[in-house]
Amino acid sequence: MIALTESAIAAVRKVIAEEDKVRGLRIAVASGGCSGLRYMMGLEQEEQDGDTVLTFDDVTVFIDSDSLPLLSGTQVDFIDDSTGSGFTFDNPNATKSCGCGKSSC
Repeated sequence: MIALTESAIAAVRKVIAEEDKVRGLRIAVASGGCSGLRYMMGLEQEEQDGDTVLTFDDVTVFIDSDSLPLLSGTQVDFIDDSTGSGFTFDNPNATKSCGCGKSSC
């Protein structure tokens, strides 16, 4: 499975609270990026067929069946410092990465 840090949970909770009819966050891995795969995140209104649904406190995360094995063991964090803010993925399955920090696996 994946893990979300307290910082990531708080960031997702804040975004969901500002949206109407949003039930949770979708995390997926898609083709693209300089290392072959990239992480994608988006807000979801409902679960899709085949999704694994995870709950972190009051935050729901949806992961499709193709992405689940690629995300196994990944820790998602949210960083907010003087250089900027955003989500980071620490994925033990990543075999290569690139300088943009958006690709993995």
